[in-house]
Amino acid sequence: MLSLIVFLPLAVALVIAVVPAIGPATSRWVWVAVSVVELVLVGVLWAGYEDPGPNALAFEERVPWIPGVNSSYHIGVDGLSLPLLAMTAVVFLACAIYALRDVERPRAQVGLFLFLQSVSLGVFVSADLILFFVFFDLSIVGMYFLIAGWGHGNAARSALKFFLYTFLGSLALLLGFIGLYVASDPHTFDILELVAATPLDDSPLVGGLVLAAILVGLAVKTPTVPFHTWLPPAHTDAPSTGSAVLAGVLLKMGTYGFVRIAMPILPAAWQAWAWVIIVIGIVSVLYGAFVALAQTNLKRMIAYTSVNHMGYIVLALGAAGLVVDDTAEARSVAVTGAVVQMVSHGLVTAALFLLAGSMYARAKTYNIDSYGGLAAPAPRYTVLFAVAAFASLGLPGLSGFIAEFQIFAGSIAVAPVTAIGLVGILITAALFLRAFQQVFFGPTQGHSRGFSDLHGRELWSIGPLLALSLFIGVLPRTLLDVIVPASAALVELVGR
Repeated sequence: MLSLIVFLPLAVALVIAVVPAIGPATSRWVWVAVSVVELVLVGVLWAGYEDPGPNALAFEERVPWIPGVNSSYHIGVDGLSLPLLAMTAVVFLACAIYALRDVERPRAQVGLFLFLQSVSLGVFVSADLILFFVFFDLSIVGMYFLIAGWGHGNAARSALKFFLYTFLGSLALLLGFIGLYVASDPHTFDILELVAATPLDDSPLVGGLVLAAILVGLAVKTPTVPFHTWLPPAHTDAPSTGSAVLAGVLLKMGTYGFVRIAMPILPAAWQAWAWVIIVIGIVSVLYGAFVALAQTNLKRMIAYTSVNHMGYIVLALGAAGLVVDDTAEARSVAVTGAVVQMVSHGLVTAALFLLAGSMYARAKTYNIDSYGGLAAPAPRYTVLFAVAAFASLGLPGLSGFIAEFQIFAGSIAVAPVTAIGLVGILITAALFLRAFQQVFFGPTQGHSRGFSDLHGRELWSIGPLLALSLFIGVLPRTLLDVIVPASAALVELVGR
């Protein structure tokens, strides 16, 4: 089942590439159909999921791949990866529906998105470091071509900057993986075997260096300060569907790498570096919020809020490394909040970027000052943007609140100084409310005149993303029942 979920989009992409009879309109609907099938398959997986316990995976598949280095095609899911698998399927389906009317080289665009869909799903099911790295690196290639080929503005330059930054980060990540392989006995790239062995616990210096390499590689992809500078231009110049996938899915590969690889395999080093990670998280939270507040370009503003929101996740995971007596439950709450934030940010920020894309499609500008009184001609757009903005700033009743409440409840219980990060929530509220007031309130002026409201494909792509955010905010147990046991198991592994 898992292999089918991972490779079905890639197989269809190859068919589209070699069968010229599949026309532009057909290819777009094929992408929608494949994404629907993917979501159904993930739903079947979710319905049949049972928690496998600590350092174990459900729906596991393992086949020898590169026996000379003890690397295998090893995949599976647990409570940390299954929610991200589902979120990925939802975001790609939303983008497929949104792109139904795209007219610029649709066959090539659909093929690239299907390729990117496969490698993204592959990252979240990989249980072998080399397999993880292959999928992780291929996602960079797919996104580079999407930005360069279908972006606007300085798309070529932004795509190159994105590729160079993230590719250099992936080289650091590979170096860290090789360090784990060399340190293990017997040598292996299997993640579960490395978690059981914790090969560098007795070598603090080497363990710290290997963790540093892995952290750099993952931090670039996340991205955290100071490795974030590729993100705003990449988002600004990418097509709206590309930005939605980049923010909604690809950024989570970095934070997922923390919980899947860095924390359980290098628990002693993670504990030693915990305060450094917490500081990086706090700086990212505050820097992302303050810089977003200064933006007049809507898309750049949303991009910098991603730095802010990823900072919350890093902050919580750093707090999970502060192993103090009687704090296991609090640290587990922080990790649970971090995983919920990955899902929430994926849904909400994808919706925000698709909304920004609809704005650009009508007026060819993201400049906030160019609009005013948009609520009158575009009430549906106004409502969806309001829901997305409130979800992003963490309003109760929406998924952002469930995530941020748990992040700070767990982190502050372990390290009260992390309460500084709460300032980021206030600044995020201020920047979204200010932007909302400038764009939607007052007399209709500028590009708001003649602005057509959202139509069918936009409503059917953006609406479900926000409906899921509302569902998680009101009935979080559906998600938490899967995540909580895995978070507790991760905290137990880090505390060894």
